[in-house]
Amino acid sequence: MTKLTPETIQWDQLGFNYIDTGKRFRAYYRDGAWQEGKIEDDRYIKISEGATALHYGQQCFEGLKAYRTKEGKIQLFRPEQNAQRMVDSAERLLMPPYPVEDFVAAVHQVVAANADWMPPYGSGASLYIRPLLIGSGDNIGVGPAPEYLFTIMAMPVGPYFKGGLKPAKFIISDFDRAAPRGTGRQKVGGNYASSLLAGKKAKEAGYADAIYLDPETHTKIEEIGSSNFFVISDNNEFITPKSPSILPGITKRSLLYLAEHELGMKAIEGDIYVKDLDQFVEAGSTGTAAVITPITSITAGDTVYTFYPEDQVGPVTQELYRLLTGIQYGDLQGPEGWVQEVKL
Repeated sequence: MTKLTPETIQWDQLGFNYIDTGKRFRAYYRDGAWQEGKIEDDRYIKISEGATALHYGQQCFEGLKAYRTKEGKIQLFRPEQNAQRMVDSAERLLMPPYPVEDFVAAVHQVVAANADWMPPYGSGASLYIRPLLIGSGDNIGVGPAPEYLFTIMAMPVGPYFKGGLKPAKFIISDFDRAAPRGTGRQKVGGNYASSLLAGKKAKEAGYADAIYLDPETHTKIEEIGSSNFFVISDNNEFITPKSPSILPGITKRSLLYLAEHELGMKAIEGDIYVKDLDQFVEAGSTGTAAVITPITSITAGDTVYTFYPEDQVGPVTQELYRLLTGIQYGDLQGPEGWVQEVKL
């Protein structure tokens, strides 16, 4: 199999797949302190067979992107938000957090080291960045690890869902994504592992993914697969679920701000009951990987709630997508501090 290189990649044909770009950042926590990290070449990680990441799920990760602007610059979108969310995830799992400033600096290092893999402006592609924190070292009892590894990989990716801003239909799952007072707010692997079966069943039935209800009452929508959820009302409201078991998405927070400050909408984090879905005119899924996926319909048992025909996207969803991607790719001026230029 021919190894991909920046010279052979067809940028507009990229999917959302792993690519070894050759450069990643690594830092190690030993003897009670984080050691200075550096760029390394080896994509393989060597850890103890007793590592807590393997046995007890002591790990968390993040996902963010770098974007090429029309002027050829490379910029990041709110990386400090990802850094802080990883701190929150690490503290929940009794792992030593990687400091926010060091996290952001490491992201800049990785992007600069992989600048040749940065997709060109206009290709619809971006450089996906995956920070990972895992418990390592020799351990077999249930407890925190003696050592930890923080690493960041980066690779060019295309749209998570082929076709860009293309409507999709979803189905409400019978499975729960997270426990009521568990780790739903943290970006930990266990939450995603528990979603695999539901997602598989949804796709086999012809849907883009599964929608999860609140684990306590099973009456309110919480998340879609690995993404946040939102609806638009005919009263000019942007509403997204609020719950202690929902991941606090950076894309979701950004859309809440843009809806209120750019579109003059009432931005709300609150309950969205399944029985009330027929009261909304638009719906969508949002996250770093997919940005926004418009929802054409949601199936709940024998009931199908339709928002827009399968070939159409609602006007508010279209405008939010235009605003957000415009800021990310440097076509529009965003709020102060939302973008950071990567110096090469």
